[in-house]
Amino acid sequence: MRILIRTSKWAVLARRLGGLAVPLAIVPVIMHRERYLDSGVFLVVALFACAVAALAVVSALIALARLWQTGDQGWGRALAGLVLGLLCLSPFAYYGSLALRYPIVTDIATAPRTDLPLVFEPDTATMAPPRLLTPEEQQRFFPNATTRTYPLDALQLFAIVEHMVEAQGWDIRQRREPGPGGEPGRLNARIMTLLGWREEAVFRVAPAAGGAAVDMRSASIGALHDLGSNGLRISAFLVALDDEVTAFLRDNPNINQPVPAEPDVPAPEVETGNGG
Repeated sequence: MRILIRTSKWAVLARRLGGLAVPLAIVPVIMHRERYLDSGVFLVVALFACAVAALAVVSALIALARLWQTGDQGWGRALAGLVLGLLCLSPFAYYGSLALRYPIVTDIATAPRTDLPLVFEPDTATMAPPRLLTPEEQQRFFPNATTRTYPLDALQLFAIVEHMVEAQGWDIRQRREPGPGGEPGRLNARIMTLLGWREEAVFRVAPAAGGAAVDMRSASIGALHDLGSNGLRISAFLVALDDEVTAFLRDNPNINQPVPAEPDVPAPEVETGNGG
């Protein structure tokens, strides 16, 4: 007598759903980065991928429970569906934790936004203004996102900021050096996040008492929640700028010392003889 051992249908379903969740989680990110998908469609597809991955995990758990009771085949398929589903859910869990940790904002600045204008894309110029943090909220969530003042000339500081922006790989869209009459310099740079969201950083370098000051703004384009990226970007950049300026001043201790004036040398006396 031949005993037939069945393969669990739940295990088969879990493996298929897990295999489907992988391309659903990866391909839309690539298409969003390459701008084949706009942000609205990307969100819908991402939520669908999350649902498929969750179903894969649920199906795999049901399959494992039934396999333990019935002795059917399908352990490998059930475990594969569970692993694939959990892998696809892990980014959603990570970004979900950020959404709970940080306030729902898309624009952080260390100075009035009129001093740090964005270079809007055509489809974002008419966007509704985002919710902004109060100074107290911004200080609580991003204590390092504050104006920096350094004992440097505005042109020197502007050069350091520009060098750091280029080192970050950000795409500089507009550049204006500080003017001779105290006119502030400005940099606008476009940034693309890992998931393909476009964000913009604006820098303002202006003369200040005892040197020059830097303000920074970072804003997400077309997003509902920046998940803390803008505030963290400003904090990280300005802390790195502190270190960069400190190292620059250490290596150039006399960079802004006035050039000593040459001592006055009296003109040699010229003897005039009395003719005759």
